[in-house]
Amino acid sequence: MQKVVKAFAKNKFQEIRVSVTEYQGNDLIDIRTWTLPQGAEEYSPTGKGVSINVKLYSELKEAVLALENELKEAKLI
Repeated sequence: MQKVVKAFAKNKFQEIRVSVTEYQGNDLIDIRTWTLPQGAEEYSPTGKGVSINVKLYSELKEAVLALENELKEAKLI
């Protein structure tokens, strides 16, 4: 199973994909850079990214919310 939840452009030739996937019987959240090789029509995954067990979702969510607060305090967003 692999379901892309969100994809957004990183630059002209790369995008970030957030997906739910399964690997060796483990359900994972995968946040990865995908690249469009020269002459290719489809993006390919790179080694740049992170996969974490879905059991750690609440920790990830807490970290993203803390990041949002820091960015707001620094007036970056």
